[in-house]
Amino acid sequence: MPDSRLSFKEMCTRFDVTPRTLRYYEYIELLTPEREGRARFYGARELARMTLILRGRRFGFALEDIRQWLLIYEKEGTTAQMQAWVTMADRQMAELAEQRRQLDETMAELQRLRDETAATLG
Repeated sequence: MPDSRLSFKEMCTRFDVTPRTLRYYEYIELLTPEREGRARFYGARELARMTLILRGRRFGFALEDIRQWLLIYEKEGTTAQMQAWVTMADRQMAELAEQRRQLDETMAELQRLRDETAATLG
């Protein structure tokens, strides 16, 4: 039966992350690969966790929030983790809405200044 685990290099390639990023995720205990000597191998659990980590990062969650959320599953199970996810998602949606409002405001101001400047050029 072929080995379904990924090596360190394969993990970096699969998730398009740098070796430094992968080592950091291990350092802060987001990932715990199996070790054989100096080699690291990532099984299904670590692949699933990496998918969740990168999704959380894309949504703007802090790594510590992601780490705490992953710990909930280990300590309290799926239901508690899903409840925590809803709370985290609600909080992040409010944060993203505020960022959007600020960005819209900044873009409108930039457009106004650009238009004023263009008008003075004639």
